[in-house]
Amino acid sequence: MKSSSMKGHSIKSRPIVIFDSGVGGLSIYQEVKRKLPDIEVIYCADNEAFPYGSKPETEVIDRTLYCLNELARQFQPSLAIIACNTASTISLPKARQALQIPVVGVVPAIKPAGEWSKKRRIGLLATPGTIAREYTQQLVRDFAKDCEVIMVGSSELVDMAERHLRDEPVGHEEFKAVIEPFFVNGQQPDCIVLGCTHFPLLEEQLQAASPVPIHWINSGEAIARRVEYLLERAPESGTANSDQFIYTGNDDGVQALMPALKSMGFETVSQLEQEH
Repeated sequence: MKSSSMKGHSIKSRPIVIFDSGVGGLSIYQEVKRKLPDIEVIYCADNEAFPYGSKPETEVIDRTLYCLNELARQFQPSLAIIACNTASTISLPKARQALQIPVVGVVPAIKPAGEWSKKRRIGLLATPGTIAREYTQQLVRDFAKDCEVIMVGSSELVDMAERHLRDEPVGHEEFKAVIEPFFVNGQQPDCIVLGCTHFPLLEEQLQAASPVPIHWINSGEAIARRVEYLLERAPESGTANSDQFIYTGNDDGVQALMPALKSMGFETVSQLEQEH
């Protein structure tokens, strides 16, 4: 599936790039489009190397820089978002050195959770790699040191989000198993940080599986505000855009995403052109 057009394609100058290992960054895409509906977005999923969470750091850095450099060469974007917590915490400094444009990273929203929590007990739901990373521990020390932070690592939830967007069945019991550790031994956070960009795509299902109402916090809105500030753009409405979804590997699983991508507003779906 080299290219699939969804409607007439028009090119606007200086799009932005949103990059992730899979579809998780679509939660960031949705927030950016909510705030800046006129902006053209090139979304790239590195499905060839998915998932990043279990890969060595050097490989994550190499893949991130390779894809971002290719996207910068082909599309001359005004800004790039690394919409992956793993890639952001590992690759952001090198990406900012390599590209001549602003690069925005995504980190777990510990700071807003620490500001919001009334009970001073917050949850962090992230990949095991993000939970273990020193960067995350430092965020807790900086912004939630007076809180009890219950950390739960889940790789399964990443896969569940990928399945959900492809309209594949994900059982209620699967969601219950993921969030159960937050509620053992009588503990109960009043908010849970969704520390992977895949996870906000499943917020509704996670809440349905929770034994009590939870305030879910993610980084999407803050990222959208940051993009607006860096581009010095005011929101517009009613302006057509020509958003593109690009993938790096084969098209296995991409066809199943087409209904979801079309509903989000992507006009074309194609494979990343790679220099050889």
